Amino acid sequence: MSVARRRVIALVTDAIYPYHQGGKELRYHELSRRLVRHGHVDVYTMNWWGGDATLRDGDVTFHALTPLLPLYTKGRRSILQAVVFALGCLRLLGRRFDVIEADHMPYFCLFTLRLVASVRRKRLVATWHEVWGPEYWATYLGRAGVVGWAIERAAMRLPDHILAASAETGERLRAHLGPGAAITVAPNGVDLEAITAVVPAAAPTDLVFVGRLQSHKRVDLLLTAVARLRDEGRIVSCRIIGDGPERERLGAQAEALGIAGQVEFRHDVGGHDELYALLKAGRVFAFPSEREGFGIAVLEALACGLPVVTTAAPDNLAQHLVARAPRGVVTAPDVATFAQALGEALDAPATAPGGDGWLAEYDWTTVTDRVAEAVAA
Repeated sequence: MSVARRRVIALVTDAIYPYHQGGKELRYHELSRRLVRHGHVDVYTMNWWGGDATLRDGDVTFHALTPLLPLYTKGRRSILQAVVFALGCLRLLGRRFDVIEADHMPYFCLFTLRLVASVRRKRLVATWHEVWGPEYWATYLGRAGVVGWAIERAAMRLPDHILAASAETGERLRAHLGPGAAITVAPNGVDLEAITAVVPAAAPTDLVFVGRLQSHKRVDLLLTAVARLRDEGRIVSCRIIGDGPERERLGAQAEALGIAGQVEFRHDVGGHDELYALLKAGRVFAFPSEREGFGIAVLEALACGLPVVTTAAPDNLAQHLVARAPRGVVTAPDVATFAQALGEALDAPATAPGGDGWLAEYDWTTVTDRVAEAVAA
């Protein structure tokens, strides 16, 4: 009797957890471990582990398409890395797979993967974390933003199916692709069981932030708000968890504002348990980001039971998560208003647990089932 061959799912992403930590890296880490229930999973990436081109991790196999190259140059995504990785994706022409599921960033790889999928007569599915649009491209690249937007808009039309990381991103995609576009909303998720099992870290803090230290995260706004509260006679402690190209500049800003003694920078946090423990040791989660395709750190903070203060910046889609939380606060993205909201959140009386049952929608197992259904279609 013949045995049916297991479906082979090729996940393509240039950055992987734990070597590079962020929302998309965590997403692929969690999904890949669970998608093995639906088929064989191969992850194609750069050689983050510095060894043989193939690495086996449990039931998931990692393949290096290119050497490890820096993702950022002078605080911006490296065009060289994007081009080299896109060319490396041509190696999938000789690999066995039934479907490709690819991260949409950097966009260039979608063009080569479209070629690979067409030649091999396989489906190409892409995960879209956020739509930048012409206005943000102009802010990011100036006059050259016209080219960036043209590339993004062309890339949207390449996949056979798109997985939108949030309902809002799905709506923005349909605004450009039309109402009949093949789009499934499969949000980022959270491991509720793992979070419940973690106890708070021993060292408490008033405010806590988690995220890549990049300019659009607006950690500078948070630091200025902490200094404003101090000037108003309120000394608060703040723990900033993450690393990135803004690391040195933010450290210098804290020194210049005279709040270095109030701010703890943690660039060394590794596993999930340590992160959740540090989150639970905070009183309020501060998230001043001006651009988020979803906001997985916000979801984790809410699951840890923290009130969250974020901004109403138009491209901060994390505000929609915060708006659902009983103790969530969405405020204007200016220093005075943000500082006031942080102070009020710290003064608010503790409330009994409840009102967070909606978080079950974002459990990773539920999200994986939705992704598997779209991939198998």
